[in-house]
Amino acid sequence: MKFSGQLRREADSIWEASFQHPFVTGIADGSLPLESFRYYVLQDSYYLSHFARVQALAGAKAPDLHTTARMAIHVQGTAEAELSLHANFSKQLGITDAEIAEFKPAPTAYAYTSHLYRAAFTGHIGDIIAALLPCYWLYDEIGQRLKGNTPNQPIYQEWIAAYGGDWFHEKVVEQIERIDEIAERVTESDRLQMLEHFMISSQYEYSFWEMAYQHEDWPIVYKDSMVRG
Repeated sequence: MKFSGQLRREADSIWEASFQHPFVTGIADGSLPLESFRYYVLQDSYYLSHFARVQALAGAKAPDLHTTARMAIHVQGTAEAELSLHANFSKQLGITDAEIAEFKPAPTAYAYTSHLYRAAFTGHIGDIIAALLPCYWLYDEIGQRLKGNTPNQPIYQEWIAAYGGDWFHEKVVEQIERIDEIAERVTESDRLQMLEHFMISSQYEYSFWEMAYQHEDWPIVYKDSMVRG
């Protein structure tokens, strides 16, 4: 079994919980309250802005120029495709410039991005790809699963089309192949660490749905107390 297959097998119960989460099923059947999706868009835009930076760090730690160039393309894809999609969602949902300026990440969004930076600054490229991969791969599987759904909310149809599309799937396959290539040339100890990064990110993916569904906030909030993205 390839290393990617081992990762997917180990994370199966976590991913299955994501597939069944009411946020995801609510997108599929259109029952998710738009206010929850609005909250998600704000938090995910923050997350993706840091995801792109970590992708860039993977390129900087790549052992060859080809991988550096490919990771740069992934950074560009996050910036131009996914963040532009979220900008479109923000417009449709009436998210104002003032809201964006005052935005503060929820605990889960802040913790997840901090996990990505930890993997990037303390590990090698394999650690980074392992930490990033659940976001790619899980969204691709959800997109493929939901492709036949026609929720009565057009914005949910756009979300499904984006993550169920060929362009996104190709990027996911590339990263899966990359992690298998890396796994072949590192030690067993390295692979165990990569697995740990992958599993933690998988847990955070589930927590991200829950965060958005519950409109998670800091337990004690006061003005200008939290770092903005």
